[in-house]
Amino acid sequence: MKTKKLWLGFIAVMVISFGVLLYYGREIYREAPPVPEKVVAENGQTLFTGQDIKDGQNVWQSLGGHQLGTVWGHGAYQAPDWTADWLHREAVYMLNRLAENTHGKVYDELTGEQQASLRFILQRDMRTNTFDPQSKTITISSLRADAIANNSTHYGGLFTDDPELAPLRDAYSVPENSLKDPERVRLLNAFFFWASWACITERPGKDITYTNNWPADELIGNTPTGAMILWTGFSVIILLAGIGLMVWYYASRKEEEELKPPTSHPLKNSAQTPSQKATLKYFWVVTLLILVQVVMGVITAHYGVEGQGFYGIPLADWLPYSISRTWHVQIAIFWIATSWLATGLYYAPAISGIEPKFQKLGVDVLFGALLVIVLGSLAGQWMGVMQKLGLVQNFWFGHQGYEYVELGRFWQIFLFAGLFIWLFLMGRAIWPALKQKNESRHLLILFLIASAAIALFYGAGLMWGRQTNLAIAEYWRWWVVHLWVEGFFEVFAVVVMAFLFVRMQLVRVTTATLAVLFTTIIFLSGGILGTFHHLYFTGTPTAVMALGASFSALEVVPLVLMGYEAWDNMKIYRSSTWIKAYKWPIYSFIAVAFWNLVGAGIFGFLINPPIALYYMQGLNTTPVHGHTALFGVYGMLGIGLMLFVLRDMDSISVWKEKWLKFAFWAINIGLAAMVLISVLPIGLAQTFASVQEGLWYARSAEFLQQPHITTLKWMRVIGDTTFALGTVALVWFVFGLKFGWSIEKEKKLNK
Repeated sequence: MKTKKLWLGFIAVMVISFGVLLYYGREIYREAPPVPEKVVAENGQTLFTGQDIKDGQNVWQSLGGHQLGTVWGHGAYQAPDWTADWLHREAVYMLNRLAENTHGKVYDELTGEQQASLRFILQRDMRTNTFDPQSKTITISSLRADAIANNSTHYGGLFTDDPELAPLRDAYSVPENSLKDPERVRLLNAFFFWASWACITERPGKDITYTNNWPADELIGNTPTGAMILWTGFSVIILLAGIGLMVWYYASRKEEEELKPPTSHPLKNSAQTPSQKATLKYFWVVTLLILVQVVMGVITAHYGVEGQGFYGIPLADWLPYSISRTWHVQIAIFWIATSWLATGLYYAPAISGIEPKFQKLGVDVLFGALLVIVLGSLAGQWMGVMQKLGLVQNFWFGHQGYEYVELGRFWQIFLFAGLFIWLFLMGRAIWPALKQKNESRHLLILFLIASAAIALFYGAGLMWGRQTNLAIAEYWRWWVVHLWVEGFFEVFAVVVMAFLFVRMQLVRVTTATLAVLFTTIIFLSGGILGTFHHLYFTGTPTAVMALGASFSALEVVPLVLMGYEAWDNMKIYRSSTWIKAYKWPIYSFIAVAFWNLVGAGIFGFLINPPIALYYMQGLNTTPVHGHTALFGVYGMLGIGLMLFVLRDMDSISVWKEKWLKFAFWAINIGLAAMVLISVLPIGLAQTFASVQEGLWYARSAEFLQQPHITTLKWMRVIGDTTFALGTVALVWFVFGLKFGWSIEKEKKLNK
């Protein structure tokens, strides 16, 4: 009966949550900032057409999009937020022109009363919504048209070869002549104007902008709204209430009789099927991709202090910042996903005890397809950023510009098909076990649901087109990033971990099933609608902020009690002598629990409340959460699953663990040092600057090139080097399992 109630709860959470997510998705479509058919000045001059704006969005994507600065706060942290930077430059130009026309002085030389008067004129000009729904035209003042022309000259020189802007290009890691075609420069300016226009233009009938008054800049009247403060307070209340309920649940539940573990490994004599053996090459690729990802991370971080060089080598001529960061992010997704997919392929035949016909062929074909996707998409991204593709070709084969889903549409479709091949291989291997009506059936159904969700939800990345409104593209992008990566991969991982311990007779199948169902319900209750916390300032209505703030607070609730999960894993490790052979896979799971609490919980909630994110979005506080949650949780889980499989592939040999021990501690200590010594202090300094002056200043070269900030950037070397050495040790160990140097040749575990 308890299982039935949990299943009903699971179904209710899925139906209600996705119903609300889709309903407000429709509202985002309806209330997205409009793309006009043309932008005209008061004198009738046409500045931009709607097609210019759409093509300009494609030009921005071809430069790397989110991987070179940010738009609406999303993206990379080296260059400025282009929307905040554009708006502030526009405002400063207009104020100086107004000051000269009325007082014969520049704005900074005026009295406080005179400045206040001019700010009122400026804000009335910029904040008034002049979009005509009938003619689909935006009309702007002649003064603002001049400001736009001035901005266009600045950005044109920045993205081409203006020698006066060379120091700024270096500070932003923007290669000289990033755009070689003057027409592309003009189109890029059109997109920057529109994205910035949405940040300062008030919604019809309201006194808040399309982006809820983001970015912070008092000069243009962008200050926090009442809704931000209200829903921040409400989210804290929900968090406290949720934590109280979870503590009550854990305190009141009755501990079941613990299962006594077997005296020896119950699977030590299990034969490996051909398809299981074929998954080994997946893990070789995983370790090599980890190494490449770390190298790209080191290069990307170093660009923060040397601009476009790497210890004097002009590396940006061949590998610009936007590419190194793209590859750093994409390869992380690739190797983590590959590890999890390979784990599923390895254990699927073990679940039913049956090796389907041609299963090994399917595993090999999928491996080849994944290799083509990885190499092809990375090459396409390089060609796109180096401006070797047309805008249409770039969309299909190059760089889409959206963080975490940068690969071209062709590669997206290819990967989507590959995930369905994986689902087919998983399903055909599990199906014989599903037909058996025993107590493990519920766990297997969950396993299959999680596998299907991984294949299906990546399809959200196909829901936008080449010129879809940015607000709508962001909505669907976060379906992929939040629901696919952070959501159903998490559910899949929980099910796989439960299955592993059940298979080793360390946990009762009934206990594991109930725990997984309960955990899934709690996680998805906050996780599905928590997607909205990424969308506070992306052209969405206020209701999205209310839902995002409330449900993202609930996401943190189960993470507060991660100590229980760590303790349960530690008890399993200590429960029998033979289990000590699984020390490092289990330690990896303990690390996952730690980083879930710290990275996803503490650092996640640090930036989640609306008023916090209002000032912090696009600052280095975001990669604090990103690194500790993505690598700390999903990366360590990928490593743990890989080590579990490698241990099961040879349950008899004794591992030489010194390199693995060093790898584990170096990776985790290095990650902590990188964040605590460098990234977090920079992020907090930027937050103070954002509150005091505005986001434009916190992201400016003027702020980030200060000596003490540069010193903090250099201090990242400590954590990065430690982390990199741990990665090298992990690669050395994994390949040593095949070639012998990681195995004690004279010892066997069964002796």
